[in-house]
Amino acid sequence: MNKFYLSSLLAVLVLALIAWVGAPALPWLFGIVVPYLAVLCFVVGVSRRVMGWSRSAVPFAIPTTGGQQKSFDWIKSNKIDNPSTKFAVVIRMALEILTFRSLFRNTRMRMTPEGRLAYNMEIFLWAGALAFHYAFLTTLIRHMRFFLEPVPWCIQLIENVDSFFRVEISYNPIQFGLPGIYMSGLVLLGAVIFLFLRRVLLSKVRYISLASDYFPLFLIMGIAFTGILMRYFNKVDLIAIKELTMNLVTFKALLSFKVPAGISPLFFIHLLFVSTLLAYFPFSKLMHMGGVFLSPTRNMTANTREVRHVNPWNYPVKVHTYAAYENEFREKMFEAGLPLEIMPEDSTAEEGKE
Repeated sequence: MNKFYLSSLLAVLVLALIAWVGAPALPWLFGIVVPYLAVLCFVVGVSRRVMGWSRSAVPFAIPTTGGQQKSFDWIKSNKIDNPSTKFAVVIRMALEILTFRSLFRNTRMRMTPEGRLAYNMEIFLWAGALAFHYAFLTTLIRHMRFFLEPVPWCIQLIENVDSFFRVEISYNPIQFGLPGIYMSGLVLLGAVIFLFLRRVLLSKVRYISLASDYFPLFLIMGIAFTGILMRYFNKVDLIAIKELTMNLVTFKALLSFKVPAGISPLFFIHLLFVSTLLAYFPFSKLMHMGGVFLSPTRNMTANTREVRHVNPWNYPVKVHTYAAYENEFREKMFEAGLPLEIMPEDSTAEEGKE
């Protein structure tokens, strides 16, 4: 058994146990204090890291390229993989952020039975990552209905597209037989399980995986699983939850420090998982969400044949050129037999001409 994912799993189970036992006795702690601290940690941590990245100088032009750079007009260049304009960089970044273009072209090396190296496309990794991120985004947008009143039409539209057999009237849904089935929640759980199994079953990926890689996967798995339990199996009081979230977003909870009665401990487990993920986010690899926008390998133009990249670390300094050095020590260098660009006689003749 892998000690890294076992320790991460144990940490998530301990968090669930703490919320299950502590929430009924201290609902204000798990329903008010912990969410506020998590959001504060998230905002401050992300801001500090982004500001640190933005202040970092880029001494070299280091954009990753995958095609011919623009040079002569009669040589065809790759405008996207080797962008020479800001507009091409925007297109490249959009393809990377929205479709994971570089991950789609990622390959995995393996040894064939004949002893030869072979490269295979990792299409399932790309599909799993794409499903995970878009399902997470859809779930996050859907949950905005708990923080807004009235609920905007765009969020209601996303909910209706995401669900089956559901007709929406104001805030309360009319359901036919079963609750509306949200595709995003099920896809999110399936995708995160796939990403976890990939880390466990592939020996090379398992070798480089640490506890910090498994912990957010188990957290997200717990968030999706508890959400599905509350949605389809263990019903919770949505009115009380809506009241709590509205008090949190309007800061009324700071004045009263009261949590509405009737909220299930399962919801507090769900909330603690979300709060832990928020607080953990700025200090983990999950910060690639913000780092992709500030990565010089992606956001720089590859136009080094047209524009000279100037190192921003350079600053004006007083220099002593070789010509000045030779003028100062020419006689001594000549006597020592050192090579000179201008011999002493030549310098005397040039001074006479002047």
